[in-house]
Amino acid sequence: MTTESPQVPRTFFQYVRSIGPGIVIALTWLGAGDLVDSAVAGGTYGYALMWAMALGLFVRFVFVSIIAKYQLCNQHQESVLAGLKRIHPIVPIIVGLMALIFSHFYGAFSVKGAGQTTAGLFGFPQEQYWDEGFAVMWAVIGFIIVYQGAFVRIEKVALVLLAMLSVSLIGVALWAGPNPIAAAKGVFLFQQPEDKGPYGVALVVVSLIGAVGGSIANLLYPYFIQQKGWKGPRYRRLQLYDLAFGTLAVVILNMAVWTVGAEILKPENIIIKELSDLTQLLTQALGPLGGPIFYAGAFAALFSTMVGNATGYGYMLTDISRLNDSKPVDSDESKQFSKSRIYIAVAAWSMFSPLVWCLPNMPGFVFLTVVVNAATVIILPLLAAGLWYITAIKKCIGEKYKNNVFENALMLFLFCLSCWGAWGAFNQILIKIGLISTGGG
Repeated sequence: MTTESPQVPRTFFQYVRSIGPGIVIALTWLGAGDLVDSAVAGGTYGYALMWAMALGLFVRFVFVSIIAKYQLCNQHQESVLAGLKRIHPIVPIIVGLMALIFSHFYGAFSVKGAGQTTAGLFGFPQEQYWDEGFAVMWAVIGFIIVYQGAFVRIEKVALVLLAMLSVSLIGVALWAGPNPIAAAKGVFLFQQPEDKGPYGVALVVVSLIGAVGGSIANLLYPYFIQQKGWKGPRYRRLQLYDLAFGTLAVVILNMAVWTVGAEILKPENIIIKELSDLTQLLTQALGPLGGPIFYAGAFAALFSTMVGNATGYGYMLTDISRLNDSKPVDSDESKQFSKSRIYIAVAAWSMFSPLVWCLPNMPGFVFLTVVVNAATVIILPLLAAGLWYITAIKKCIGEKYKNNVFENALMLFLFCLSCWGAWGAFNQILIKIGLISTGGG
């Protein structure tokens, strides 16, 4: 089966109509981690730690842009995972194993949160297991949506959810009353306030980098642009605009949630433990519509993460399984996932295995989100080093598109940043679970 590549846009409106993968990846990124980490950071430290979000978004844009450059411009016309195989055949296998692990844990707080937000939106009591029932329902619906791996369907779902998110989260933030001057200081002054509440500054910062800067989820974007039909250097400019649009959406929506935390949670000195805590406070502060509006946006963020993760990790694991095939892994035939048993199995794993976290006595939603996102930072050095290598060496990407001096300097910075984040995350997780002491008494 041969498919015709889409036309490269020439006008502004053609570019707007062509945007799609950036929206899908943005909504895949914008899940429980952004909601909880931004609300916790804003509610505990006000706008002071906004620089961590800005740093994380910078990491993400550069990281993913370089990943996409390899996907579009490498001389072998191969996928990024095929490029990583050139380092050593075991590298894609390690990435695949990590993908299985994190697709489960990303799904854990997304599925659990989708159940909580639906029950809260309709006013059902938590003690009667409505959360768990709705979580199962959305896992089934999500699996039906992603079952055939049709990217056109995923794009349409993403547009609907983006509209819900924009109306809900931006509306609540404007209602709460943002402070632009304080936000600007939080971004540019790199303030480090003293630890406060159950989540110290270090844990919040590395968790923000994990949730916003991302890790293995960044490798999903090349598969989305592949499914869009973008193949070759001529799509590079379109891809950059597409990614910039997705990143801008993440910036705006993250700032909206952060504003809610800074303007509503912090003045009341309230520490949230569940999404329901935040929504109850919003109802008290903004009136009876405040909570339901936020619940609608939270659900859109969580469900979009469920759909994006199941689809993207299904694409990725299918690609890894085909790396030893005789034909190129990015051929037209390899883009057809509806008949791939591996794709279906990974999609089912991503949707249904996280339901175990809905059982009684499992960790709370906020704790699970903060710790898991901090844990994702631990694998960033491996990804940063591998991606730096294949984009800097001409035998992988080719002489024309290998990293220039500026790009290599950026990758060095990202590698050092990832090592710092991984070390901090590892120590903070050990502290959080009680294996080592903070030394503070």
